[in-house]
Amino acid sequence: MTDVLLIALFAFLGAAAAGLLGAGVLRLLRHRSLVVSLSVVAGVAVAAMLAGTLTVAWAMFLSPHDLYVVTTVVAMAALISLATAILLGRWVADRSRELTLATRSFGDGGTFAVPAGQPTAELAALARELAATSAKLDSSRERERALETSRRELVAWISHDLRTPLAGLRAMAEALEDGMAADSGRYLRQIRTEVERMNGMVGDLFELSRIQAGSLTLEPARISLDELVGDALAGADPLAREHGVRLVGDRIDEVPVEVDGKEMSRVLGNLLVNAIRRTPPDGTVAVAAHRSDGGVVVSVTDGCGGIPEEDLPRVFDTGWRGSHARTPPAGAGLGLAIVRGIVEAHAGRAEVRNVRGGCCFSVTLPTA
Repeated sequence: MTDVLLIALFAFLGAAAAGLLGAGVLRLLRHRSLVVSLSVVAGVAVAAMLAGTLTVAWAMFLSPHDLYVVTTVVAMAALISLATAILLGRWVADRSRELTLATRSFGDGGTFAVPAGQPTAELAALARELAATSAKLDSSRERERALETSRRELVAWISHDLRTPLAGLRAMAEALEDGMAADSGRYLRQIRTEVERMNGMVGDLFELSRIQAGSLTLEPARISLDELVGDALAGADPLAREHGVRLVGDRIDEVPVEVDGKEMSRVLGNLLVNAIRRTPPDGTVAVAAHRSDGGVVVSVTDGCGGIPEEDLPRVFDTGWRGSHARTPPAGAGLGLAIVRGIVEAHAGRAEVRNVRGGCCFSVTLPTA
């Protein structure tokens, strides 16, 4: 037993010395290629075995011939180990280099393409994650392009919509100033109407900027859904009468919700005004509210004739106003964008779908 312990001790000391030396070399070469690191690891393994073997051999006083045989065998094993480590290192380094080139093109704004070949499991996992990230970035770039297009359209539409009333205001102000207005009262009423219209547009811009900046502050309170919808219907009734549209709201469940009453009144008001303006005379705008598995759903159905399928994903985008034939004379395409922003701030979602004769806008809110 004593001899065995001594052999184990000598072998351990020799291998430990080789291991410590190898660890120092690895630390010095830690920033070099993977091929060098693998070669050092293989060399350390063989050196540790050789050191332990030679230490035991010297302690056992083997003959020079036996020591030569042992050294030759270990040297051959070291040669094969180093060759295998170099081949493996070069293969992994090549796969890593291909992944680096693919990632570089991906970082330059392209799409990541998984390199050909069979990399290691870790490199394969990294390639899959990069491919998933590339897909997310492509989607993000597409949304950014759509938002940029919406911003350009919004600026163009706002400029046009503001230029028209400003030109009218200037003409009426000059007429009043020169005393050329035959009916000054009518001019003043028209000026007030145009000012209110521009004030509404500026208010929508301010509300949208707060939503997009994340500075919209909600003051939620427990409100009955039928009360909230009833107030919105009462507020939209004069506009419906003016357009000859009938408002229907007889399918409203008495469900409590925890929302900001002022902001949700704006949501319902925007949906109702949008529906009334796009519904032809003698048409119907129906409002319904009920509890569902996903929360509380409030829907507004109009008679606009439907929205083209290719436009449905853009309905809630900033500045979207549909085709020219369906664009109302007032508004800058901010109402539905404000609706989505306020609803999402309440942890809800806004959706639209086509129905027979029109479309249905639905707002889903969490239950109280």
